[in-house]
Amino acid sequence: MANEVVRVVTRCNDAEETNHLDLSECELMQVPDAVYHLMRNTELKTCDLSSNVIKKIPPKFAIKFNFITDLNLSHNQMSKLPTELADIGCLEVLDISYNSFIALPQVCFKIPKLRILKANNNAIIEIDTEEMVASDKLELVDLRHNPFTRVTQRKLLKAEVPYKIELSEFVEEDW
Repeated sequence: MANEVVRVVTRCNDAEETNHLDLSECELMQVPDAVYHLMRNTELKTCDLSSNVIKKIPPKFAIKFNFITDLNLSHNQMSKLPTELADIGCLEVLDISYNSFIALPQVCFKIPKLRILKANNNAIIEIDTEEMVASDKLELVDLRHNPFTRVTQRKLLKAEVPYKIELSEFVEEDW
């Protein structure tokens, strides 16, 4: 436990100079309040929270880190995102791959400058393609390796969106 605390503090100190906060592989269950305190005078550009055991991101995350352009939340245990993420006006890349999402969070399509959304390797079964709002900035949505239903897979293949949707080949289940 003490080693993880030292690691987090050291990485926060590094981020003060680089504006890139890397808290990957720190065994975090959440973003500690101390991180918000340590980073209060730093305008972060990127934040890497990958490979932890985080279940949720609090709404205040978007308020405290509202200038980040790249947010990596991959390899955690998340199943939802706060709607406040849409308030991160500079966010261009969001990685929520390798989590526990069963539905693609609608907030992803409300982030104003989001260009790349990585949501591969989750447990997403269905996506309401009607709600996939056409974003004028979005370039790529990676949805590979999700257990979509055949109907959802077809809808996604036929979706007329101005961005690229990456899908895995549909594999028929043997019952």
